[in-house]
Amino acid sequence: MVFYYNSKPLFALLLGALFLVGCKNKEEVKAPKKEKVVYEIYQPSEMANFMNAMYAYNVQLKQQIIEGETPTMMPLDLMKLHSAEMSNGHERSAVWNSFVNVFIESQQSIADTLSNVDLKARYNEAINNCLACHKTECTGPIPKIKKLLIQ
Repeated sequence: MVFYYNSKPLFALLLGALFLVGCKNKEEVKAPKKEKVVYEIYQPSEMANFMNAMYAYNVQLKQQIIEGETPTMMPLDLMKLHSAEMSNGHERSAVWNSFVNVFIESQQSIADTLSNVDLKARYNEAINNCLACHKTECTGPIPKIKKLLIQ
């Protein structure tokens, strides 16, 4: 019993210390400042835009050929391939220039109504020229271009 009477002040002291520590004013937790996020929006180059236009044209051309129609004109100015601004990090090389000239000829041959070569074969040749160039210069769109081929 002596221990019990001797420990009352100690118990009261500990209880008081806990009360003081537990009731301290806590600092308010401030939310982190939200900084405005600035996104860099991709701007395609003139060449990328032209390539997308050629792709859209060839999708329509493929459908026309499948339906049995014969294209008679080429609405795109393919000479823009020689002057369009390239995407960052890309330059016109001698290999690129040789592919472009062959592609232009093959693309124009599709609308040649006097040709003896099958229309589907001329179209697939133009698409294969796209693939040949993209295998050496810009490999990204190859799967997309392959879908243009007429089986």
